[in-house]
Amino acid sequence: MTQSISPGRWRGLKTTSLKNNDVFGILAFDQRGSYRRMLPENTPYQEAVAIKEEIVCSLTQHATAVLLDPVYGLGPAMNMTGKSGLLMALEKSGYSGDATYRRPEFLDSWTPEKIRRMGASAVKILVYYHPDAGDLTNELDELVRAKIAECHAVDLPVFLEPMSYSIDPQASKESAQFAEIRPRVVIETARRLSQTGADVLKMEFPVDYNYSSDESIWRKQCIALSEASQVPWVLLSAGVDFETFERQTQIACESGASGFLAGRAIWKEAINMSEQERASFLMGEATDRIKRLLDIAETECRPWSEFYSFPKSTEDWFTTY
Repeated sequence: MTQSISPGRWRGLKTTSLKNNDVFGILAFDQRGSYRRMLPENTPYQEAVAIKEEIVCSLTQHATAVLLDPVYGLGPAMNMTGKSGLLMALEKSGYSGDATYRRPEFLDSWTPEKIRRMGASAVKILVYYHPDAGDLTNELDELVRAKIAECHAVDLPVFLEPMSYSIDPQASKESAQFAEIRPRVVIETARRLSQTGADVLKMEFPVDYNYSSDESIWRKQCIALSEASQVPWVLLSAGVDFETFERQTQIACESGASGFLAGRAIWKEAINMSEQERASFLMGEATDRIKRLLDIAETECRPWSEFYSFPKSTEDWFTTY
């Protein structure tokens, strides 16, 4: 059974997806702190903006949309192709608290209303999340619901990005101990947060490829993720190499995902290239990467419109809108 959503949210999802089959092929470049660390030390702000703009303007010729940030993203957003939708990140980069007790932070001067006014199609909200964090988990559920309600009040759909982390100080996210519980953490996160009002979940791959390369296990966990989520989900790249992400995308899409929202797997080599090398890389290898991912999405993905419908048109619909 589909859920009816408002005209603005429907249009937001339409403008960020492939027009013929309602699946997502989105380029992510909302990094701020991590982007700075990728650049040479003391790179001027305007140069950082220019590099991001060059990458975005080249690759959004093919992507269904691009995800940007408020710090470096205005220039890229204003100069990218009009054929591509625009998502803007709402949250502040990083988190408050310590490594095992993470709360999201938001910029006081950056609101859903401003995101709507600048012409964006949708909002992205990132939250570090562990379903077993007790009171913090419940607190985050309510915070996420409130932030999503703010976005929906101005008719913007929300792509919610929960990032898993370890709440055990003796076992990092990269450890074998966390890899063992990662599928359950990711799948339970999808089950919980798909009930908060989010329109799309932007999910990590549920299996750590460093500890398991068995694609039958990958497929089993992706199917479980699709069954747990009550809303469409897209796969994020999380900085893995392109070849790994391409395999993950194939299996995720065959298992019920509605597309991808990928960044560094596509463009990370471009950051420290010369201007000439970067232009060649973007027109060649990076473009080939996004086209290969789009081919998978277009062929294999579950359309987001299987989850949603829009209000029935009547002669006076606008009087109550």
